[in-house]
Amino acid sequence: MTLLVQTILLGLLIGGVYALFASGLTLVFGVMGIVNVAHPAFLVLAGLFTYELWSRLGIDPLLLTLITTPVMFALGWLVYKGLVARVRSSSASMSVVLTFGLAIALEGAMGMTWKNVFRSVTPVYFNQSFHVGALVLPKAQVFGCAASAVVLLLLYLLLKRTWIGRAIRSASENPEGAHLVGIDIGTVSAFTFAIGIATAGVGGSIMSILYPIFPASQYVWISRTLGIIVLGGMGSLPGAVLGALILGVAETLTATYISTQWSVVVFYLVILVVLLVKPEGLMGARMRRDVVA
Repeated sequence: MTLLVQTILLGLLIGGVYALFASGLTLVFGVMGIVNVAHPAFLVLAGLFTYELWSRLGIDPLLLTLITTPVMFALGWLVYKGLVARVRSSSASMSVVLTFGLAIALEGAMGMTWKNVFRSVTPVYFNQSFHVGALVLPKAQVFGCAASAVVLLLLYLLLKRTWIGRAIRSASENPEGAHLVGIDIGTVSAFTFAIGIATAGVGGSIMSILYPIFPASQYVWISRTLGIIVLGGMGSLPGAVLGALILGVAETLTATYISTQWSVVVFYLVILVVLLVKPEGLMGARMRRDVVA
C-alpha cells in the first residue's frame, strides 16, 4: 500500500509539471486557434538558458525563473509581431507550418550555441528527498510541482480576475463581439502568445532540473504536450491540468508495476481510450454536427 501511495503521489507531482509544460500551448490554441508546434523548442531554449545562467552564476534554477520568464515573454511578443501575426488570418495549417519551421530554426540555433550535448542542472537539493512516514518524495519534483502550481494559479487568476483576462476570454469566445466593444484583437493576441511563451520560461527552468536536455530533445515533448491538450480538450486550461495529472499517474504506475519501457506506451494508450469515449477531450466543448457542417 505504501508503494502504491508513493507511486500515485509521484505521478501527481510529475503531472503537475506536465500541466505547466502544456499550459502555454493550450492557452494559445484556445484564444488564437494556433497550434504552436514550436512551444517545446521554447521550453528547451529556456532550459538551456537556465543551465547557462546556473553554471555561470550559481543561482538556484527556480529563482532564475524571475529572469527566464520576462525574457521569454519578450521573445514571444517579438515572435508574434514578426512572424505569427502575418499568418494570423490564414488557415490553421499555415500556422502549423510556420511554427514547425520556427522549431527547426530554434533547434539549429541552440545546436550551434550549446552543441548536441546533454545538459542538466543539479542544485544542492537534486539528490535530496522529503520523508513523510514511509513515503519518500524527491525535493526536485516537489519544488518543481509547487512552482508549476503557483504559475498555473497565477495564470488562472489572470484569466478570471483581471481586465486583460476578460479581454482574452472575450477574444476567444467571440472575436467579432470583442472588436465591437473596443478590444484590440491584435494586441490581445500578441499578449496571449507572449504569455504562452512566458510559461515556457518557468517550464524550461523546471525541465532543466528534472530531465537532461539538449537541442533535439524538443521532439520528445512535442508529442507529449500535444497529447495532453488533446486529452484535456483543445483550448481548455483546466482540461490540460486534469489530463496532465491523469497521464502522470498512469505513467508512474506503469513504470513501477510493469516496466519503464511500457510507460510511454500507456501514456498514449490512455489518450486513445479517452478519445474513443469522449472525442472532444475530458473538458472540451462538444460541437454540434450541423454547426460543423
